[in-house]
Amino acid sequence: MIMTRYLLLTALLLITGCAQLPPPPEDAAAKRFETLPDRAVIYLARPSLDPTFIVPVVLNDRMIGSTYHGTFLRIEVPPGRHVLRGMAGDSGAITVDAAAGRIYYVEHRAYGYRTFTDSSFSAVDPRRGQALVRNGQIAALISF
Repeated sequence: MIMTRYLLLTALLLITGCAQLPPPPEDAAAKRFETLPDRAVIYLARPSLDPTFIVPVVLNDRMIGSTYHGTFLRIEVPPGRHVLRGMAGDSGAITVDAAAGRIYYVEHRAYGYRTFTDSSFSAVDPRRGQALVRNGQIAALISF
């Protein structure tokens, strides 16, 4: 009897310990894909089936965060030319000529082995970009 209760309690703790946390409030707001009149919005999204590498990302030579598989960054920038790239030995990069009131979608993919990662960045159409964002979870909201 005591053993059965112990096993039930253990099973209950294991199930609740694996429960996924709800997304933060910024996640739902970012998935509305709202434009800003004075800035451009860049969505940088990693597919959920991408490798599990953590990939640091730099915007205009400034570290802004990292992406993980199944996550995205919403980056609000002033109009102008902006360069997204990987960090350190990562040779991936893309230049976005951003206009105020516009949204840009960039797919970020990771490659490598253990701590040696490389990534690629590619502009994608709004349909693909929004699908990546809807299927992901926000990693950060970055505003300049």
